Amino acid sequence: MTRRYWNINLEEMLEAGVHFGHGTRKWNPKMAPYISAKRKGIHITNLTRTSRFLSEACDLVFDAASKGKQFLIVGTKNKAADSVAWAAIKARCHCVNKKWLGGMLTNWSTTETRLHKFRDLRMEQKTGRLNRLPKRDAAMVKRQLFRLQTYLGGIKYMTGLPDIVIIVDQHEEYTALRECITLGIPTICLIDTNCDPDLADISIPANDDAISSIRLILNKLVFAICEGRSSYIRNP
Repeated sequence: MTRRYWNINLEEMLEAGVHFGHGTRKWNPKMAPYISAKRKGIHITNLTRTSRFLSEACDLVFDAASKGKQFLIVGTKNKAADSVAWAAIKARCHCVNKKWLGGMLTNWSTTETRLHKFRDLRMEQKTGRLNRLPKRDAAMVKRQLFRLQTYLGGIKYMTGLPDIVIIVDQHEEYTALRECITLGIPTICLIDTNCDPDLADISIPANDDAISSIRLILNKLVFAICEGRSSYIRNP
């Protein structure tokens, strides 16, 4: 795996609150190696280790992007949703930022059927066919289209299983993580002090509740993906 310099700055992480963990009562003992101190009942994450794992994650996504691999970013809680959507647009990735539907990956054939239905309805809407339906039928179809847009809008162009999945908040997205583990899809997880660092292929210890922390971590990963993609375009 290519080793690169990603300009990961400890001061920048401090300003973003990346080091703030959960309360000391809500911790996973497996996180002990990634915790540097306790302060006012809160665990403080060791940013030197965070920096190292974030750098490894950037190396991984750069190499994958330079080979044309596809990414899925998952983060459905309110504090992560907007950042996940932004990251997916910026890096031209797929994303799930509203709700993870059980079996989205492990039951891919069903998801694919839903995606085909979604694309068909969008085409009908674009061509004006929905306007020719009776009012009641049109209203039902529009509601269905709205639901599909909400839950599948971020993966509407996904034609197969992703090569790498980036997950914000292991606890919140545990179902998604388990599906990746079942299918053997490599995962990069942003984990707080209450998580199990052994579950993901690369775990990045960081505050998963602060928008500034989530955005900083995703920003570094997105930059690495974009750099990898530009390398792939130059050398297809």
